[in-house]
Amino acid sequence: MKALSGSASFTVSSSPSITTTQFSNPIFTFPYSYRKPNSLSLSPSLIQFTKPKFTATVSTTETVEQDEKFDWFSRWYAIMPVCDLDKRAPHGKRVLGVDVVVWWDKNESAWKVFDDMCPHRLAPLSQGRIDQWGRLQCVYHGWCFSGSGECKLIPQASPDGPPVHTFQRACVAVYPSVVQNGIVWFWPSTDPQYKDIITKKKPPYIPELDDPSFTYKIFQRDIAYGYEVLIENLMDPAHVPYAHYGILRTPPPR
Repeated sequence: MKALSGSASFTVSSSPSITTTQFSNPIFTFPYSYRKPNSLSLSPSLIQFTKPKFTATVSTTETVEQDEKFDWFSRWYAIMPVCDLDKRAPHGKRVLGVDVVVWWDKNESAWKVFDDMCPHRLAPLSQGRIDQWGRLQCVYHGWCFSGSGECKLIPQASPDGPPVHTFQRACVAVYPSVVQNGIVWFWPSTDPQYKDIITKKKPPYIPELDDPSFTYKIFQRDIAYGYEVLIENLMDPAHVPYAHYGILRTPPPR
């Protein structure tokens, strides 16, 4: 993306109020590249930018190369505290623009995190139910899925026909997930290379939350703004006596 042009030449006429500028070559460009995150349900506005490599020449003639890159979708993210989850029903949540459904798989005794979209007609699986066999059932046509994302039942399929429920296109995308500190965490990528990411990288651990001598209260709140606004708010202690008046134990407002 060219912004301006370089090699500027200036021409000043006899009138001091008239100045013309000509640019023939680019002064600078933005060498940013982008790629969309690996997910079936990400918002189009969530695009990862890869910063360019910066090369610095040191006096000893050494060249230092720095590749600055941060992948938002290669991190563990907390979804919900377990205390707020009901094992009898699926729960929908949006994290980083990713719509997911959290549900309890009684056959594996584990919380599962799926893409919140049935592969059949794209209905939200979070509006479905858990059937009597412990499978996640779509509310639209009753397709049922196991904890591994495999389709186990298509009610409308003929029992004498091909086993269409076993086709790959009938499966739901599954995100790596784990329970730590009483919180369900997930890795927002369904790429197979991250299937066992928990063995290589774990979510941030807070030892106090597992310490019975430590008292704490956990809650969640859905707020319609981005993380940057929240961080700015948390870094602003001056608002606490006023915005949280009567709620937190703070000095009285002046």
